[in-house]
Amino acid sequence: MPRPFRNRRICNPPQMNGFKPFGMPFCENKTIKLQFDEYESFKLVNYNNLAQDEAAERMNVSRPTFTRIYNNALKKIAKAFAECLSIEIEGGNVEFEKEWYKCKKCFKLIEGIENHKKCEDCTTFNKNELININQIK
Repeated sequence: MPRPFRNRRICNPPQMNGFKPFGMPFCENKTIKLQFDEYESFKLVNYNNLAQDEAAERMNVSRPTFTRIYNNALKKIAKAFAECLSIEIEGGNVEFEKEWYKCKKCFKLIEGIENHKKCEDCTTFNKNELININQIK
């Protein structure tokens, strides 16, 4: 019997739900699912310029596991670019460091439900219009 997956630690969720190729109608486009941990690995190495061992430590996984996650992310992103596919970022075996919410109106990320304040882009202060990112898996 294989060992159960250990949750990968994610600092904060992505601000967007995915990407689509410019100039391609979304309704005709197939999608590739990029999991939260794959997005995080790609971001830590390529955007935050961390070495893979540092990034693995941040995500609470071993170095070989991190490399597998990162390589899967690279393959999916390359396939999406080469075949003009949309990328949807969702799911995975992850745990966030903090409780995150996203406003349904302005799509702003909010760290903790008590921190939601009406912003310029948002027309509501209704806490019922927040999506709990931690429960999307």
